[in-house]
Amino acid sequence: MTKTFRNKFLALLAILLLVPGANAQGQDPGSPFATLNDTLDNPFLPVDEAYRQDLLLSGSQLSAIFEIAPEYYLYREKLALYRIENGQKTKLPLSLPSGEVIWDDYFEKETEVYRGQLEFPIRLADTGKVVQLELHYQGCADAGLCYPPQTRHYSVDSGNGSIRMLGTPPRNVATPDTQALSPQENNNRAITVPLALLFAFAGGLLLNLMPCVFPVLSIKLLSVSQAAQSASQRHHHGWAYSIGVILSFVAIAAVMLALRAGGEAIGWGFQLQSPWLVAALAYLFFVMGLSLSGVTEFGSSLMGIGGHLNNSRGLRGSLASGALATLVASPCTAPLMGSALGFAVTQPAVLALSIFAALGAGMAAPFLLLTHLPTLTEKLPRPGPWMDRLKQLLAFPMYLTAVWLLWVLGRQTGGDGVALVLTGAVAIAFALWLWPRHQWRWLQGCVAAVALVLAVLLLPHLSTAPQTQQQSSGYWQPYSAEKLDAARSEGRAVLANMTAAWCITCLANEQMVLSSDAVSHAIEQLGIVAFKGDWTNQDPHISALLAKYKRTSVPLYLLYPAGGGEAKILPQILSRRELLADLEAAARGGLSTSSTP
Repeated sequence: MTKTFRNKFLALLAILLLVPGANAQGQDPGSPFATLNDTLDNPFLPVDEAYRQDLLLSGSQLSAIFEIAPEYYLYREKLALYRIENGQKTKLPLSLPSGEVIWDDYFEKETEVYRGQLEFPIRLADTGKVVQLELHYQGCADAGLCYPPQTRHYSVDSGNGSIRMLGTPPRNVATPDTQALSPQENNNRAITVPLALLFAFAGGLLLNLMPCVFPVLSIKLLSVSQAAQSASQRHHHGWAYSIGVILSFVAIAAVMLALRAGGEAIGWGFQLQSPWLVAALAYLFFVMGLSLSGVTEFGSSLMGIGGHLNNSRGLRGSLASGALATLVASPCTAPLMGSALGFAVTQPAVLALSIFAALGAGMAAPFLLLTHLPTLTEKLPRPGPWMDRLKQLLAFPMYLTAVWLLWVLGRQTGGDGVALVLTGAVAIAFALWLWPRHQWRWLQGCVAAVALVLAVLLLPHLSTAPQTQQQSSGYWQPYSAEKLDAARSEGRAVLANMTAAWCITCLANEQMVLSSDAVSHAIEQLGIVAFKGDWTNQDPHISALLAKYKRTSVPLYLLYPAGGGEAKILPQILSRRELLADLEAAARGGLSTSSTP
């Protein structure tokens, strides 16, 4: 985590509830949230008001003109113009004036931008015929909002001097995303609020099956069946756990939205891009494993283990269990979540947080249901001596989760970071072994405290490994926008895989599908170029690609057909048979580019 990122995080954390709403374009006027959206204070202009663009024809001279609103700017490098003829796109050279050079926090580099008014000539090789043009541009507001890349289509008839803006692109020409469509068609094709809420709730249900969540849920069920004395106690703990899950989802989402509004190129699951937080979670799961193994009672109240379920301390434990499950589950983007969360980040803050709350409600629903259905609760085994044995058994998933987190940390910081955290884990184990249990002894207590402090002081020494250390593996090449453009300019079919070490869905797809002999053989035989973008650490270039395709997190799989055309977004859970069919179609240049949620 860079110093700038950390400072913004701490500053914006204090104003979570004051996050400005993002542009609400595409909102269905008939939505039940329409009235709510109208009342929200949104300081940002719609994209077509921030950047008014048009083509002007004077005699045989064609030019493009932008009227840029005050405190907004356009990127020079994002301006592009294509001529479309017979279903093929040809990029036209642009003669652009010099702009203002600024340091851009979104792309983390110096870049040239335009403010106020921009006009540049468009040179066409032939005149007197109808020409169809495709204009690309992207801009940001000084206040921090960066709009997605925009595409507009025009029909120019220099013979009679007419220019017409097209609502849809010409037939047989793929478009990068729905931004190229008319506003009316965009509304019709956009995901609706009720559908986004439904997808988020369903995605939350699936999160319970993630290996990092299931142990926490199992231990909570064990604690309830072991110590709850009445139905009301079970209900209270069910609601406490659910509130912990929902509030945690909303809090993480609010931080993400606040940082995005401040110009940070981050997405859902950003918290596990911080090595010190990954290390702290590894410590926590290691300690909980020691507690379940009987080495220490430290952490019992967090998991609700023991006889405290009938008091406020037990309720706090259920609340904390929900928060812990959320913290490790949120990066594991489940199927159906991608489109819902991508829709959420384009909405005003209150509506966006409602969608994330639905995600938390879906994750909390199974546990809450178990605590409210007597028939299911009665089928849980009765307390007895076997419970201690089972509790010890459940320690091992905790250790495995700590190992997984260490593996993620190794991808972020290299071997030195893992060695530091393992040293800290030994110091924690020594401190817990030495800690006085029945009567305080100053010498033992002080030595144990020093060991704990040592483990904590190791965390600031963690630093992310440079992205340049990423190496090619198998048929994968490291992703970069330049390499992707180069491969596409050669007419090659391209498979792009945006992944992260902390993404369980990504790892499952790679092991079950992408690493299979059949897929490897097909990519080699078909001559497909394969790029892998590793989002384990923060990478604004991958964040920009995710934003272009309206995704907030990984996995994102893009398949570009040979000979040109836009990408098809593959499902978040891959099927080997469907992927092989898509690869063959892409190699032939006949791939359907319809997006898959």
